[in-house]
Amino acid sequence: MSLPGIFSFKRHAPSFRGRSSAGQEGSDNAGHVSPVDEKENFEVDSVQEVTTAMDPDLNPGELTFEEDTAGGLGRHLGVFSCTLLIVGRVIGTGVFSTPSSILGSVGSVGASLMLWVLGFILSFCGLFIWLEFGTMFPRSGGEKVYLEAVYQRPKHLATIIFAANAIILGFSASNCIVFASNILVSANQDAGRWVTRGIAIGVMVFCTVVHGLTPRLGVYIMNGLSFFKIVILVFVVVTGWAVLAGHTKIQDPHANFRNAFAGSSHSGNDYATAMFKVLFAYSGWSNVNYVMNNVKNPVRTLKIAGPLGLGICTVLYLLANVAYFAAATKTEILHSGVTVASIFFGKVFGSEAQKALTVFVALSALGNVMTVTFAAARVNQELAKEGVPLPFGNRLWATNWPIGTPLGGLIIHMIPSVIVIIAPPPNIAYPFILDVEGYPQQIINLFIVIGLFWLRWRRPNAVRPFKVWLPLAFFFLAASVFLLVAPFLRPANGVGDTPPLPYWLYCIVGIGVMIFGVVYWAVWAIVLPKLFGYTLAPAKDVLADGTVITVYNHVKNE
Repeated sequence: MSLPGIFSFKRHAPSFRGRSSAGQEGSDNAGHVSPVDEKENFEVDSVQEVTTAMDPDLNPGELTFEEDTAGGLGRHLGVFSCTLLIVGRVIGTGVFSTPSSILGSVGSVGASLMLWVLGFILSFCGLFIWLEFGTMFPRSGGEKVYLEAVYQRPKHLATIIFAANAIILGFSASNCIVFASNILVSANQDAGRWVTRGIAIGVMVFCTVVHGLTPRLGVYIMNGLSFFKIVILVFVVVTGWAVLAGHTKIQDPHANFRNAFAGSSHSGNDYATAMFKVLFAYSGWSNVNYVMNNVKNPVRTLKIAGPLGLGICTVLYLLANVAYFAAATKTEILHSGVTVASIFFGKVFGSEAQKALTVFVALSALGNVMTVTFAAARVNQELAKEGVPLPFGNRLWATNWPIGTPLGGLIIHMIPSVIVIIAPPPNIAYPFILDVEGYPQQIINLFIVIGLFWLRWRRPNAVRPFKVWLPLAFFFLAASVFLLVAPFLRPANGVGDTPPLPYWLYCIVGIGVMIFGVVYWAVWAIVLPKLFGYTLAPAKDVLADGTVITVYNHVKNE
């Protein structure tokens, strides 16, 4: 069901008011609006969530739409900024850094390129599913909101499981590591263990401070770096065309495309592991869904920015990979580590251009950390507002003090990022981080798409400003199941791509995080209340900055 042109937003407009046939505001004499008139009223009113207004039982969590969107900086992101928010999140380190590990997993150039195409198809299927949910529930939080709307029983379980994944695995460590390693290469410095980690931690702290204390500057930096990434990738693509046309010093640019599938792996594990890396490179198409409280005209903006942002990235990704394979041999790419793009520029332009490119890749990684941090902070804030039990109390993490930014959410995001940067060796950390981030996200994706089918069946008449074509949702569902099962199959080389760590370890870690969420929920919601004889009673509290939060009081049982 489409509701074109109905959303025209202002900051605060919580009332529902009718319109007369002449277009003037009014209401019936009894103070009651009929269901038909009520729907029309919602269509012309401002700052409303039509789906839950028509069906309050679908409201995610404890807060109403008006309460959830109160406080903060208000709606300041338009189509341009939202498109660049997606571009900046998607184009980070993946297209510059992961083609070598993907090629190493699947064994051939042809299979590698096919995975990038499949990743594009899966990403668009996912985008359309998230568009349906995002237009139904145009509030910040992304999957948190959609899981709460669908899986309302047992109460709070979906929220706590998502919180465990979002907080524990919602780090930006991999992009910080790539920034550090590329900057060191450009400066002709050895990538020493603690030097790399020190620079990576500095990047994380910088992004936290900028977004927390200078929000307008943070948006400007994000937009500028996102546009810069588009320019760099266009340059890579055009250079690739020149290589294929024979206008460079590359002797045989078509070598990798002859017998392109020679050496392809026959292991499902290899393809699943490589697919996680491809999807990581494409991840970010849902970035606007996480910050909807800050988006002007959110339904219309999401419909435009989502496909536009992902479309731009897809075209650039596919053509950039062709450029890499045209300029470097298969062996060179396999041994390029996390700097495959610098190898490309070194082969085409020489060592000086190679150093310059590493600076560009580093800035691209910085832009990705900026956009991830911006969105993740708002997800963490939404979790705190929902009453998820966090250390030092929810008020600290949910507030927009001192200048309207979710500083608490930023700090929650920074802490696990710093821990992951410090813990494992960098050469093992990067591929393992890609894998361990991807697996639990696929579990969440599975429950999201199942929830879509459930809502279509149980709430067929719910207001849906956008509806995904169901065959696309079925394809996404099938792919999610495969990506959850295949990693447990033994890889062709017997060890996977993160030796000495076992090939199945990242799956176990991901599942362990989800199980931790279940245990945390059980202790908080069941064990402790029974042990100490109290009931969790939800109440709402308004902070000094206008933010509304849910708090759970311990009411003694009679």
